[in-house]
Amino acid sequence: MVKFMSFSSGSCGNCYYLGTEEKGLLIDAGVSFTRLKKCLGEAGLSVESFGSILLTHDHFDHIRSIGKYCSKLSMPVYTTETIHNAVARHGFTEVSACRRVLEEGKWNDIDGFKVRYFVVPHDATQTVGYAIVIEDRRFVIMTDIGEMTDEAVAFARQADTVVIESNYDMDMLMGGRYTYDLKMRIVQGHGHLSNDECADAIRRFIHPGLRNIFLCHLSENNNTPRLAYDCSMSVLRESGLQVCLRCLPRRTPSPLFIL
Repeated sequence: MVKFMSFSSGSCGNCYYLGTEEKGLLIDAGVSFTRLKKCLGEAGLSVESFGSILLTHDHFDHIRSIGKYCSKLSMPVYTTETIHNAVARHGFTEVSACRRVLEEGKWNDIDGFKVRYFVVPHDATQTVGYAIVIEDRRFVIMTDIGEMTDEAVAFARQADTVVIESNYDMDMLMGGRYTYDLKMRIVQGHGHLSNDECADAIRRFIHPGLRNIFLCHLSENNNTPRLAYDCSMSVLRESGLQVCLRCLPRRTPSPLFIL
């Protein structure tokens, strides 16, 4: 039985759990250690429920608490060498003793999980998504994308669960209060995926083995769960496939899902 949970998903913080009864991984470290423990406990889990941490990139909403996690838990932190170096430049010295570098272009064995990263063009120092195989489940997570790549689509075509960014509604963004420069940063291929771009990506990777899609990193100012859901659901209806679609909450934990 494979479980998935989001503790927060958005610019206020990002952190996710993936695991079984025996083992687990944490993906990103954007919520406080106190909140992490509380949310785990409320879901019947604990910090003993996972043994390693993956990082997707060095933006603060994804690494805010990584130093505290390392000092409290002393468990390995896996990501690329480029991202590790960027995290170190942010001053998280506690991570150095926990640092583990993922091999490029290979499946890495982490506590019985097979993990492979792929690079996406979001505007951090480097940003990656992850393909993860555990038991008979294939899981892909890509929380900040910028623009879909062929490699990301290829991994998602093999997955039964995909976590994908659906950040903004174009009309809300362009009619909103953000500065022109910030709007351009978001839309020009190195920021975030719009609802329409997310739907187009789903159209490219949907396949008969796909069971779950979780929409993540929804903007608080330029999107709503209903807009994001309806946009992606239109693609699922076109396909005729039965896929469970959910929006992950921005500031609160999700339920503990069984995949």
